[in-house]
This record gives sequence, C-alpha cells and structure tokens, in this order.
Amino acid sequence: MQRENVVVPVMTVLEKWHHIQQPRHHFRHVSPPATPFKFLCKSTSFHISNSTTTMPGITIGDSLPNLQVDTTHGKINLHDYVGDSFTIIFSHPGDFTPVCTTELGMMAAYADKFAERGVKLLGLSCDDVASHKEWIKDIEAYNKGKKVTYPIAADPTRDIIKQLNMVDPDEKDDAGHNLPSRALHIVGPDKKIKLSFLYPSSTGRNMDEVMRALDSLLKASKHKIATPANWKEGEAVVIAPSVSNDEAKKLFPNGFKTADLPSKKEYLRFTNV
Repeated sequence: MQRENVVVPVMTVLEKWHHIQQPRHHFRHVSPPATPFKFLCKSTSFHISNSTTTMPGITIGDSLPNLQVDTTHGKINLHDYVGDSFTIIFSHPGDFTPVCTTELGMMAAYADKFAERGVKLLGLSCDDVASHKEWIKDIEAYNKGKKVTYPIAADPTRDIIKQLNMVDPDEKDDAGHNLPSRALHIVGPDKKIKLSFLYPSSTGRNMDEVMRALDSLLKASKHKIATPANWKEGEAVVIAPSVSNDEAKKLFPNGFKTADLPSKKEYLRFTNV
C-alpha cells in the first residue's frame, strides 16, 4: 500500500525518516547542474572567483579535454580511460613530498571502495614517470604495503594541469615553474566535469569527503534527488524542486515526507532511495 504523504515538523523528518526502505528502481539519468562559480581556499580566507578570468581551464559542466598522457601504466587517452565510468582525476604538487604521500596512500587504501562503485582513479603531477615509479615505493611502504593500483600521469611541460585548471599560482618549484594545486575533478561518463575540489598545498584532502561527494553524484545520476547538508550514504535525500508531488508519488512509491515550514511552501521533501 502506498504511504500517505503528510506534512510533519522538520526535526521529525530528519530524525525518524531513515527507516523507510526504498525499492531499487532506477529512473532516467539526471546530471547535476553546472555551477558557474567555485570556492577557492588560499591561506585562511575564502572568496568567490570566476575561474575563466583568474585561471584558464575547465570547471564544472565543461567537457574534459581528450588529452593523451604518459602514466605509470603507459600512455593513456583520457576519453578512452574514462569510458562509461565516473572517474576521479586528482593532482598533487610534487613527488616525494609529505602531504602528497599521505594523500596518494589514502587513495590506494580507498581503491576497493572506488572499484565497488565502478569509479576509476588517475593521479597527476609535473614529475616524470620514472620519478613516480620510485615514489610509489615510498607510498606503499608508508601505507603498510597497500599497493598503488591506479596510474599516475606525468606533466613536465605543465600543459595538462593548465588545461585541467589545476595550477596553483602561489606555488612554484626551484626553477620558478608553477606547481599543481591539490585539485580533484570527478568526471562523468559523458566526459563532463561533475564536481571539483581545489585545495592549497598546505591542506591535504579528506578522502571521506571525496567518497561522500561521489556517492551523492552517483545517487543524483540515477534519481531525481539532491543530498542535503552533511548527508551520508544511507540517510534521507531531498526530492528535486522540479518534481511535482504527483510525479514524486510515481517515482518514490514508498512515499515521501514534507517539512512543515513557516512559508507553507512544500519544497522540502524527504525520501529514501
């Protein structure tokens, strides 16, 4: 029997909705909306920056350039490598550096979780392939023998990091060349950028947050939903505003709950998928 859609207090929704079990229906793919801005972190300040004027290169919603790159696994064509999968491309400032060693080690530690989701990984820095291969020995030793199974691309000319919008304008090597930022792009099967993180060299990335954001993208690609603040896999999601209540009843046959807000507008609707 279909659940009755009711209006309930917000806290009741957030605290009590997790028990609803949603059948494994799949609906048409909906790509997350392109976002014309991003938050950049430099030192301790935050500001909104138009990446088309401050740093050339791709951003959310743009197509991934079909580049050929040299990697620890041989030459790779980016579009062929992505194929029909979600792919994470992540850059690091340099080989044999402390934060980068911990980051790539954590990527290796999470490799099985990414593989379970059908997601591919590709690392990138400006050091050459020979340097990468030697550095991998340190990464694996630090990571207690966990193997680095994903390829790491070389970019000695800086051409790739420029095209992928991964340059850190404040970090340079001894020769005065720009280094990559701690950037990360999640690329969809359509070869478009779905999400980007951009960190300064002083701040290591949180792989749990990468996984959380990835799970949100994967879920939103299958259902007409979005994930609320601090959402984690298994928790309630919100129904997209573009979905009418009548359509929601068809898409989510186990029902949904609408938050009772002062505006009386029924836009905050929770369900489980």
